[in-house]
Amino acid sequence: MRARSGSRRWRQTGLGLVELLVALVLGLLVSLAAAALLVSAQSGYAAQHQLAQTDDAGRFALETIERAVRQSAWVDLEREDAPPAPAATAARIGGLDDHVLARSGPGIDNARPGGVNGSDVLVLRFDGAGAGPDGDGSVLSCAGFALGTGHEGWSIFYVAAGAAGDAELRCKYHGQKNWRSDAVVGGVDTFQVLYGLDTDEPGDGLPNQYLGAGAVNALDAALMLDGATPSERERDLRRKTHWKRVASVRVALLLHGARGGAGGREPIAYELFGPGYSGAGDPGTRIDEALLAPAQRWRERRMFATTIVMRNAAM
Repeated sequence: MRARSGSRRWRQTGLGLVELLVALVLGLLVSLAAAALLVSAQSGYAAQHQLAQTDDAGRFALETIERAVRQSAWVDLEREDAPPAPAATAARIGGLDDHVLARSGPGIDNARPGGVNGSDVLVLRFDGAGAGPDGDGSVLSCAGFALGTGHEGWSIFYVAAGAAGDAELRCKYHGQKNWRSDAVVGGVDTFQVLYGLDTDEPGDGLPNQYLGAGAVNALDAALMLDGATPSERERDLRRKTHWKRVASVRVALLLHGARGGAGGREPIAYELFGPGYSGAGDPGTRIDEALLAPAQRWRERRMFATTIVMRNAAM
């Protein structure tokens, strides 16, 4: 410090070591706070983005399943030739509890027990509409391929591990030459289906009880079938099967986001059909995060459910 001549005013010509160190420390603290704020903002944005992706995936999956279920009961009443009698045709809807499929092989012939977290298999068959093999584009398989009049299509939904190891909801269908399977959405914890049966005599098209696929198949197994030959009994089963009494379908999906999105909170138990559903023998309808593998435990999850009324009676 020095004084100007003829004046008592002082001016600073530099910083001392202590002042410089204090300024550096304050600048470092401000920089660290700004960096922490930036990281927090980026983490929050990433989490919101992942949740938005999960919500979009869940809605898309339900829309795809709903479209397939509704068109499975559709009958083209304007076709020139009369449609086959209901007794002569197989049921347009079916399923399996706690099963998984391989990508190849016809229909569900290669189904094996042990679905991902008890995931189910939903089987849907449908008729095409319109002239030509591709029809008029109004009837689509779960993969989005159109089918024309006189052609029967399949849309089979199941859960299997993807190429990266994460489970995904898959769509199995019959392509131009062979059976194929494509992913619908990824990040699936479990996929569950209940079937609403119209047990009234005569039927009124309204469900009286909801059962899993195993219970419906057990009802069919207990049927007294008429016929002296296997083919005759098979025809009688097609006429009496409880699958033709399905009036609505209840579908539930549990999806998860990226890893580490829910660290620090208590594990949650998800009841896919609500706490009132007595599904003790239906694996996968209750998912407890505490029982999942560590790599799957701490994730944000979203549950999606809908009830789909068959557009026409399954019978």
